[in-house]
Amino acid sequence: MNRRSFLKASSVAGLAAGLPSAAFASAPKQSTGATASQPQSKPHPQNPETLLLKDYRPKSIYKIPITEVAKAKFPIIDMHSHPYAKTPAQIAEWVRTMDEVGVEKTVILAMATGAEFDKIYKDYSQHGDRFEIWCGLDFTGYKEPAFASSVVKELKRCVQTGARGVGEIHDKGEGLHSGKSKATGMHPDDPRMDPVFETCAELRLPFSLHVADPIWMYQKMDRTNDGLMNAYNWRLDNKPNIVGLSGMVDILERTTKRHPQTTFIACHLANLDYDLTRMGELLDRCPNLHADISARYAETAATPRAASQFYSKYAGRLVYGTDMGFDKPMYLVTFRILETNDEHFYEIDQFDYHWYLNGFGLPDTILQQVYHDNAAKLLAARG
Repeated sequence: MNRRSFLKASSVAGLAAGLPSAAFASAPKQSTGATASQPQSKPHPQNPETLLLKDYRPKSIYKIPITEVAKAKFPIIDMHSHPYAKTPAQIAEWVRTMDEVGVEKTVILAMATGAEFDKIYKDYSQHGDRFEIWCGLDFTGYKEPAFASSVVKELKRCVQTGARGVGEIHDKGEGLHSGKSKATGMHPDDPRMDPVFETCAELRLPFSLHVADPIWMYQKMDRTNDGLMNAYNWRLDNKPNIVGLSGMVDILERTTKRHPQTTFIACHLANLDYDLTRMGELLDRCPNLHADISARYAETAATPRAASQFYSKYAGRLVYGTDMGFDKPMYLVTFRILETNDEHFYEIDQFDYHWYLNGFGLPDTILQQVYHDNAAKLLAARG
């Protein structure tokens, strides 16, 4: 199952469902001559005058090298995945795929507590150290005085069950949430979260934190938005009271500095894939912060030289992640982007962006750090 299939199965509306054609279609150059008594015919998907962006599927015609990477160059620790596989057979299939592509271990960010976490842990722990399961947080009663003791109590119970970290905890600007458990209006730098982060430091639990979403989701949904095809599905521009991307990054920095003994992992490059300079400055100022590169391959592959320079400078702070299901082709495209110098290729079905991608051609020393060594050190530091 890839990310697209998982999201559809989770009832996340796709771009093909009910999008206003005016936002995605180029205006016709001349009138079609239709009248009230003569309705327009349904747009033909191959007619460039009526082609919708959601139907745009470009194919590269450049006669340039195409590199097939069947297996990662070095063993991988995938620091960002979820319990996509729901049955023992699917989990076993996932392990076989991991063997084929070179993934040594996958961290399952369960985003769950209670019986739900226990079930996920039981299912995935059948495969020994191939999977490591992290728990979520229970935000029930976050407005009550007893919240801190309650959330810490359940966190410790999950650790006793087998949780080795916490995540993925989200805050896209409206407040924290972990799976179905929400704390609307409460952000990571809220004092009510202090006991949670202090407990994570005490128990040496890494904390995987997702702040904001890609910048295109905050932009106007018009012809100037070059990430429109994906952004419309996840739009945030129509939520006037949320904290914006920059504000959420500020919250991440305050939180990280406030809890220097806690190890934080910023999911998806803290959604600063469009501003890697700021991401680097954040890492410079926060020594207890790491960043996973999951599900932001398309965004960074559009600027390969800037991305390669960023990886070179911050190779020791980045960890590999996927967050895109467990199909073999998904892994292979991440390898192609990280390892090769391929240019101008498309992966629209995987990423939902219409722009072309390029490889970074990272050297072996950096690949080994990002694929494996950084994560191994981070996990080993727990003792």
